[in-house]
Amino acid sequence: MDALHTAGIHFAEALQSGPPWLEKFWLSVTSLADPKCIFTVCFPLAYFLDRKVGVSVLWIGLVSEWLNVTFKWFLFGERPFWWVHESRLFKEQPVPVRQFPVSCETGPGSPSGHCMITGAALWPLVTTLTALASRHSRSAVVKLIPFAAYTLLLLAVGLSRVFVLAHFPHQVVGGILAGAALGWGLQARTPATRTLGFFGCTSLGLLLSAVALHQLMIAAGTDIDWSIRLATKWCANPAWLRLDTRPFTSVCRDAGSALGLGLAVGSPLHRRERLAPRQRVACAVLALAAVHVLHRVVLQPENMALC
Repeated sequence: MDALHTAGIHFAEALQSGPPWLEKFWLSVTSLADPKCIFTVCFPLAYFLDRKVGVSVLWIGLVSEWLNVTFKWFLFGERPFWWVHESRLFKEQPVPVRQFPVSCETGPGSPSGHCMITGAALWPLVTTLTALASRHSRSAVVKLIPFAAYTLLLLAVGLSRVFVLAHFPHQVVGGILAGAALGWGLQARTPATRTLGFFGCTSLGLLLSAVALHQLMIAAGTDIDWSIRLATKWCANPAWLRLDTRPFTSVCRDAGSALGLGLAVGSPLHRRERLAPRQRVACAVLALAAVHVLHRVVLQPENMALC
């Protein structure tokens, strides 16, 4: 693996040697593709434009994020920003790679969550846009535009994660493939008509199974918090370490999203007749504004130890 990791470091070095405007581009892409955006941006937009697609986006997003956490616990993937120091392979000839405020993720690195969750959750949106394009145009080029944009987006997200030293290239490729496979496999299995009880049990199951798995791995002698210590040790700026990058933060978000989805699907408002286009746009804008306000109000605690 050292050869694969070393090649990844040199690839990141090549990316970071680009012009300043390209650096701003990669940082913007990696921030916009944060898995949280699936819950706070993509879902509200998709839901009010098409309820079924919106439910699919949220359902696939929360399932893929939970699976991503599980995969990371078992695969023990290194992250470039700590491996480049911890491996000591570059002690005599250091490579000029830099960290950024978004570099210091505290969970294991494989597979890339940005690529896997984004790739999975956007799949129903892409297939819907492709079907819409097929109904309105006979041009093969027009029909391919949604998937072309999807592919380019995932490629840009993957490169941005390598650029900020959050992932190695092979972790990005694994995330993209896993995300596309999950999106394809889960879209037809979206529980859009299930009851609140189903989603409540799902929420509880996601949370308890993650806790049980965590405890079983500890009982088996596995140091499951190893990545948090390495991230804390090698992050260039302690202020860049964030609580919301811990694996259990994702699990709690997934459990809460499953319960919220159950409340929404079971609500009488969900079964009302389809809103007019202007009303749907207005609802989407209001939902995004409300989420933005909540994100600004609910602040993360400062100066709290990560482990």
